[in-house]
Amino acid sequence: MDMNQINLWPEGQMPIETPLAEEQWSTHGNDMQLLSGVTVPSITPYLVPDTGKPNPAVLICPGGAYEFLAWTHEGIEIAEWLNDQGVSAFILKYRVPKMRDAALCDAQRAMGLIRQNASEWNIDPKMLGIIGFSAGSHLSVRTSTNFGSRFYAPIDEADALSSRPNFAMIIYPAYLSTDDFKVMASGLPVTADTPPTLLIQAEDDVPLIDSSLTYYIALKAAGVPVEMHLYPDGGHGYGQRKQGKSCDVWPSAAEGWLARVTNGRK
Repeated sequence: MDMNQINLWPEGQMPIETPLAEEQWSTHGNDMQLLSGVTVPSITPYLVPDTGKPNPAVLICPGGAYEFLAWTHEGIEIAEWLNDQGVSAFILKYRVPKMRDAALCDAQRAMGLIRQNASEWNIDPKMLGIIGFSAGSHLSVRTSTNFGSRFYAPIDEADALSSRPNFAMIIYPAYLSTDDFKVMASGLPVTADTPPTLLIQAEDDVPLIDSSLTYYIALKAAGVPVEMHLYPDGGHGYGQRKQGKSCDVWPSAAEGWLARVTNGRK
């Protein structure tokens, strides 16, 4: 179910100065709708029907190099896929372009707001995950590793709730490694408390494959449960759309992993 967007911040209390801009839509490739100029961040809920018990939920972080948001194939289509798995979804419209720290504030705030409204939305607040694509994966990893405190001064009850995802799906990530392979980029403190993670990567996604490999090694070293699916080909930025490549099957692998981490729900 597609509901109205819910603004993340009370009026006049949004952290980090944001330049005035107008949202702009553009179309790329096969009906891929891209959104730029985001200055009013929000979440768009896609809730599954009441099953008699709280449902798992996932915050979706579309990619776009922190320049735009790939709204359809890394947002709406992912929300609909999650709904098919019995999982509620929230598409995060985070601030772009070039506002990485503002985007982290938006993601942390979104996690708290979802947990604050868990009863109203029939969501299990202890089964709230995150999924990201490309730059959105970098944002998802920042959220997964920087949950000890807010990146902004807390403003209300939502900010008193944890921003830690209970699980994370990191799809063809970017910006996670330095030029020195096996060294994590700064600002991503992997610990034993980093949530269980699924990594999806194509080998021909060069040079971004290093992000997945480096994160996998860091998670294993910290004792974090991690599953990685490395496909021979597929490139970058495909979402769930079929290309006739080996990575076309990744959603099936993700469905199995998601069912396991959400206690066998399918």
